[in-house]
Amino acid sequence: MDEQTTERRHEGTGSETGAETGPEAAARTEAKAGAGNGAGTGAGGVYGATALVLIASGLLHLVVFAVDGGPWNGPVSWRKPVTFGLSFGVTLWAVVGVTSFLRMSPWVRTALLGVFAADCVVEVGGITLQAWRRVPSHLDMETPFDTAVSMTLAVGGGVLVALLTVFAVASFRHRPTGPAGMALAVRSGFAILLVALVSGAAMIARGVVLTRTGHQEAAYGSTAPLKPLHGISLHAVLVLPALAWLMSSRTSWSERVRWRITAAAVGCYAAAVVAAGMWAVLTY
Repeated sequence: MDEQTTERRHEGTGSETGAETGPEAAARTEAKAGAGNGAGTGAGGVYGATALVLIASGLLHLVVFAVDGGPWNGPVSWRKPVTFGLSFGVTLWAVVGVTSFLRMSPWVRTALLGVFAADCVVEVGGITLQAWRRVPSHLDMETPFDTAVSMTLAVGGGVLVALLTVFAVASFRHRPTGPAGMALAVRSGFAILLVALVSGAAMIARGVVLTRTGHQEAAYGSTAPLKPLHGISLHAVLVLPALAWLMSSRTSWSERVRWRITAAAVGCYAAAVVAAGMWAVLTY
């Protein structure tokens, strides 16, 4: 039995609701579920536009780096507004799209996405501001202003963890809608994303401890072992659902084949995360 058949049984049709039965009724049920989450589409468009602005900011600072030069690595470099702008923009865009498959109140989803989008702007804005001031954005407690920026970024990170955890829990409470393999892709993407959140929190926590105990330079270097794990696991929520969607819209493969390919992709992604985790343990 493939995932699509299971999903149709899970949704239920005629015997429970008195509606017509069969594949066509199941398809209509799924369409209605997706349409329900489409409420507030205008707001979703605003969030998508915000994601594009963040991506554009990252690309703009890549040009700034090419013109201004300077080191690519280190706590003070143009790398940070480039990578954070691109990463937050892509993540926001992915979360806006992926959460449309979640079975949750469309108004709750819209509100949570609003907070998430605002938080992404604050994070990228703070990092970009500090890059132009030529000071570190994270773990910098040299002046009251720098401390305020660092703590704002840390609190913003906590808000991101809370919001994405809510979406992850929602994906496991009720089976996500969508084509064959999408439920597996969404759930796996959010599960792996939680690894990124935990590793990011670990980097901040360790850096803050080192900073407050007078080891500022060590604090900047302490994040390096966890960066590959954080970066790889951060974008599973984009890659896996995108694969499921592309196969459903660009191929004529059967649902069973598409589900198996999605499952194989999840396995490969999980293996990459495990490898990055082992690297972090060995080099920490």
